[in-house]
Amino acid sequence: MSLAATTANGHPPVQRPFLIAAVLVAGGLFVYLLGISGKHAGLFVVGLAMGVSLYHASFGFTSAYRRAFVDRDISGISAQGLMLAAAMILFAPVLAQGQIFGHGVTGAVAPVGWSMAIGALMFGLGMQLAGGCGSGTLFTSGGGDLRMVLVLVFFCFGGFWGSLDLAWWQELPSIGRVSFGWELGWTKAVILQLNALGVIYLALRVAGFTNKRGLWFDQGFSLSQLTHGPWPLLLSAGLLALLNWATLLIAGHPWSITWAFALWAAKFATAIGWDPATSQFWSGGFPAMALTRPILADVTSVMNIGIVFGAMTAASLGGKFAPSLRIPTRSVLAAVIGGLLLGYGARLAYGCNIGAFFSGIASTSLHGWVWIVCAIAGNMVGVLLRPLFGLSGWRST
Repeated sequence: MSLAATTANGHPPVQRPFLIAAVLVAGGLFVYLLGISGKHAGLFVVGLAMGVSLYHASFGFTSAYRRAFVDRDISGISAQGLMLAAAMILFAPVLAQGQIFGHGVTGAVAPVGWSMAIGALMFGLGMQLAGGCGSGTLFTSGGGDLRMVLVLVFFCFGGFWGSLDLAWWQELPSIGRVSFGWELGWTKAVILQLNALGVIYLALRVAGFTNKRGLWFDQGFSLSQLTHGPWPLLLSAGLLALLNWATLLIAGHPWSITWAFALWAAKFATAIGWDPATSQFWSGGFPAMALTRPILADVTSVMNIGIVFGAMTAASLGGKFAPSLRIPTRSVLAAVIGGLLLGYGARLAYGCNIGAFFSGIASTSLHGWVWIVCAIAGNMVGVLLRPLFGLSGWRST
């Protein structure tokens, strides 16, 4: 699309240098990943698509909850509910079969206990101070928000810190893993959860909450809106449900994010002399193997990197890639504290708004429902604390 056509449609001009850089780097990574495996390359493409979908719709969890608390606007929450409904319907047949394309599949089902609940509470608090969640931190970083890059750095260190303490936390009482699909059968489990989503939505409407933003195209579909954004929330919600399903089919497990952050920080710590043998979490099993392998051998890392470059591509197409170093001091402090809370909380809670909440509920896991209840409580506290750090307005994460 030409510059004249772009400005005529009311969109900022495409930022070609950033777009070319994003496409070239993403293309090079794709070719490299093909050399590792088709699975890695496929998941990288899925990550790219997630980044575009998240950025163009500003599909965030943090601002959705804040809008609900402050403005009684549940547009974002309504879109999340439809995303969850679509994902659980897509997931159930695959999880019931237990395999696809000759390899096993497993849902995101984690133990329910005090450590998980406390971790989700911490994560919710961190969301509002940081201004983002797991997916939100990635797509805003890719979109050029340098404050969110700072959040990402401390998100990683918080996750690593949590991994070092995890053994102690896991000694707290827990009822173990509970899946409604395992207990009731997959059809009954999906019906139960769909009804729960419906009851929650109706309860919110009765309580006076409304959808104050359009969930679909307001004035019809246009090609320029598809390439430049913004996208309606429901388009992004539907695509994210499909892309999470694609992740399940390709990787054998649902979409997750925060494991990779802890891994990145652990690799940095190892590089500067830390001994993994001093940690119960990193001294054996999958974490120990992941430490010895390249970052791009880890599928969660591959998808996270894909999200970043997908968001950078979307931001460049929309003419919105504009990094700025002018960040108020109190906002920097909130980013540091929020990032640490996000990382530490996610490690305790077996994931974030994606791995624990989205993928957990799509897998009919009880821990996904407990996670969101505790995270909402943390978000409420975080909203009250935001003014102390000079944070105001609606951040798009």
